Amino acid sequence: MKTLVWVEHDNASVKDATLAAVTAAAKLGDVDLLVAGQGAQGAADAAAQIVGVGKVLLADDAAYGHALAENVAPLIVGLAEGYDAVLFPATTTGKNVAPRVAALLDVAQISDILSVEGPKTFTRPIYAGNAIATVESSDAKLVITVRGTAFEKAATSGGSGSVEAVSATGDAGLSSFVGAELAKNERPELTSAKIIVSGGRALKDADTFQKTIFPLADKLHAAVGASRAAVDAGFVPNDYQVGQTGKIVAPEIYIAVGISGAIQHLAGMKDSKTIIAINKDEDAPIFQVADIGLVGDLFTLVPELTSKL
Repeated sequence: MKTLVWVEHDNASVKDATLAAVTAAAKLGDVDLLVAGQGAQGAADAAAQIVGVGKVLLADDAAYGHALAENVAPLIVGLAEGYDAVLFPATTTGKNVAPRVAALLDVAQISDILSVEGPKTFTRPIYAGNAIATVESSDAKLVITVRGTAFEKAATSGGSGSVEAVSATGDAGLSSFVGAELAKNERPELTSAKIIVSGGRALKDADTFQKTIFPLADKLHAAVGASRAAVDAGFVPNDYQVGQTGKIVAPEIYIAVGISGAIQHLAGMKDSKTIIAINKDEDAPIFQVADIGLVGDLFTLVPELTSKL
């Protein structure tokens, strides 16, 4: 099989989620990459160094400067004729582009795959990750999104792919980029952090959350996460949210502070290598998935833990 992977990038480098998609694509067959952007030669050169990549298709045009799905999808559909499968990382942008591509190709999208079981057979989570479904496609072409935490990341150096320019399809005229308000965070990005400290509704308010969670995260050089309840209560911005409707993470260490362990939250972090839970309720569901559990008052335990680091 020939596979095409859409690359998520910042015009200079390739985002980590794409590397997992490359690993998944390699299990299906030969791998080519598509870099669509404006001034994206640096990203294309970086993509060519990824191990296992045959060639990198570079579509450099102002229409792709902000990865608008309405502009990127027709480009991918035009290129898809030469491929058996098109893969996307299951990120916010990837999940925006992929359904439009599937619709234009008139095929069913296979979402959030966890493993490749055969040429057209995959596993994916259902019921908030409580069950794993094995699905087999009967479509001539496959459109797939790949869960980044389920596959190893492909090596970013040692590859020998070539870069080939492809014609742009231009602006579809269906949407336009107005602006972006980006939250700046000096801590590691949630989806790529090795250590995450997350807080829940038990932190009471935004000020308490910051005074309790941030010092511990700073000591551990960790990213900060939160449950949906904490985000909905306004303790932290929504880009901190971990869970089924937030970000899917799998760090080396995940510390859940004052998080009961609702099914929606567990769906986003239960693949973490080591889970440490701090909660005063010994029957909290979080302890069912935790490797280490501390039962007690978080307002005592967390400052004590922070002071000892």
